[in-house]
Parts: sequence; structure tokens; C-alpha cells
Amino acid sequence: MSALSPMLVAASVPADRVDARDHDAFWLWAGVRPQPVLDRARRVYVLQGQVSTRDTVRLIAQRPAIPRIAHADVWIVVRVETLRWPPQLYDQLLVQLERWRAAGNKVVGIQIDFDARTRHLEDYAGFLAGLRARLPADCRLGITGLLDWSANGDPAGLDALAGVVDEVVLQIYQGRRVIPGYAGYLARLDRLKLPFRIGLLQNGEWRPPPDLETNPNFGGYVVFLTNDR
Repeated sequence: MSALSPMLVAASVPADRVDARDHDAFWLWAGVRPQPVLDRARRVYVLQGQVSTRDTVRLIAQRPAIPRIAHADVWIVVRVETLRWPPQLYDQLLVQLERWRAAGNKVVGIQIDFDARTRHLEDYAGFLAGLRARLPADCRLGITGLLDWSANGDPAGLDALAGVVDEVVLQIYQGRRVIPGYAGYLARLDRLKLPFRIGLLQNGEWRPPPDLETNPNFGGYVVFLTNDR
């Protein structure tokens, strides 16, 4: 009997629903109510603002007040519509970093949430290198990533990212739904040469690839919390 391919083996295993209680890292987005699972979180990615191109390029706050999370590592998340940042926008972000830390939050990094096209990863890496140069030495830099990067990303672009960011969180969902056929994209995770996590959707489908846990660059999961419970 011939050996089954990893994708066929994965397809034979029933998919589970993501239970946030099984995890310790979460995204907390604007408009999403805090949940009890956050009380024992080890890391929380909190949306701070959005770089909008409406009228002019500017950072628009997405929270009415600075959160206070003393028990977990905090990542400040910025949703980005454009990479053409004016100098004052970098200054705004650094001010927010200082304010969040002054409020008692253990901010360990900045996460950029930008849907970079797979064929333009080198350009994205150039922007990120410029941002990293402006961050304090004790502040890490992370990004969200599209599933298509691992399957079809240019090797040079992926390598450029590996030299700039501390982690990428690959999202298996878009909006509020799990992407059909995500297993096919994850079959090429060995092409990623940088630390990565998998972004899951609360109560969404998840079937891990059979070799995920043995991948040396895999760092765990981040669950996107929703109000649907």
C-alpha cells in the first residue's frame, strides 16, 4: 500500500472548533467584548489604531482609552491601509507606545496588520525595516500574514522578512469566516524561515497539519476573539 500524503491524512482527521479556553494568546479587536479567557492570557494583541488614507494619511485611534493589562505581554496592533507614512505618523506611534507602557502595560512589541500582496513582500520588508529602525531596542516587531505567502511567496521576499520581523502570525480566516482549503496553503510552511504563529478564529474550524508541532519555527497560536458565543 502506498503512503498517504500529508494532505490526505489531514483530511481524514475531523476538524475541531476553536475553543478559546484551550489557548493563551488572543487578539482583542475594536468592538469585541473582553472575555474571561483574557484573565489568564499570556499574551494579548490589542488593536490600537488604524492608519487610514481617508482625506490624509493619519493614525486613527480605535479604542476610547488605553487598556490596562498587567498580567500578560501586550502587543500594540496597528491596522494599515498604506505603507506611505509621513514622518509625524511614526512619531504618533512611538508616543502611543510610551503611553501604553506608562499605564502599566508590559508592551513587548508592535504588530502591523497589513494585507501585503504576495508578489510585493520585498517592498513590504523595506517599509518594515524603516519602522524597526525607529522602534526602541526593547520593542519587537511583528506582522500578520496571508496564507498565500507560505504557498506562493517569492523566496527573496520571504527571506527579506526573516531579516526584519520577529514573528509573523498567519491568519487562516478572512473577516469572520475560515478560509476554505486552508490546509493546502499550510502544507508549504517549511518555506517560512522566520518564527511564525497560526491565527485562529474563535469557534472556527481548525485541523492542524500533521507536522506543525515539529516545525522549528512554529511558536503557537493566536485566537481572534469574537462576540459570537
